[in-house]
Amino acid sequence: MIYRHLFGPVRSRRLRNSLGIDLVPDNTCSLDCVYCECGKTRNLSLRRAEYAPTDEILDELNHFLSTDPEIDFITLGGTGEPTLHSGISSILTSIKKEHPTYQTAVLTNSTLLHNPEVRSELSTADLILPSLDAVTRGVFQKINRPAPGISPEKMIQGLIDLRQEYKGQIWLEIFLIPNQNTTEEELHLLRDAAMWIKPDRVHLNSLNRSGTEPWVAPLPDEDLMRICRFFTEKLRNVSII
Repeated sequence: MIYRHLFGPVRSRRLRNSLGIDLVPDNTCSLDCVYCECGKTRNLSLRRAEYAPTDEILDELNHFLSTDPEIDFITLGGTGEPTLHSGISSILTSIKKEHPTYQTAVLTNSTLLHNPEVRSELSTADLILPSLDAVTRGVFQKINRPAPGISPEKMIQGLIDLRQEYKGQIWLEIFLIPNQNTTEEELHLLRDAAMWIKPDRVHLNSLNRSGTEPWVAPLPDEDLMRICRFFTEKLRNVSII
């Protein structure tokens, strides 16, 4: 079988041996992040739809898993924002029913978590890995370049609501870019937001591969360590990935 929607398994820094599912192909996303390794977002949208046929995804998945491969997580992510896919609940439910030995993870940019329906659809996932890169609107616009209608305030409230409703693990990722979200003001606001959200873990990330914009640079190791210590003053389970 030719797999159009699966990729990997790949070795992941956080998820070990991970089989990926690309639910939203062709770079359809609600953000156009300057650091994205997938390149510039071609279709910037908040529209939810069945971007890839759910039946095709499940057929490919059932075929691949029929050999009982050694996988730690089945990860819903890929080249676009997976919560834009209207069939995400059906896919997660099917995996839980047909392949209960595998754990599921969802990589999300948090932009749709203000929607109670989306939060409910993610409830059967074992792990949710949301991201939050900025709190002030100017920095958010510079780094994440959102579709109209998205604000950091709405994203943070969605993450707080997710934590109150969701029973699984939440690992919050913050992507740090020098001179953008690493100012004293922004770091204090990010730490405060993480304290409100109450994730199980906080992961600090920086550029590891080429991003979308050439001006995005990695954060020096000493700065990453300093910021990690700053977050650890108020939060538990903070690490650099």
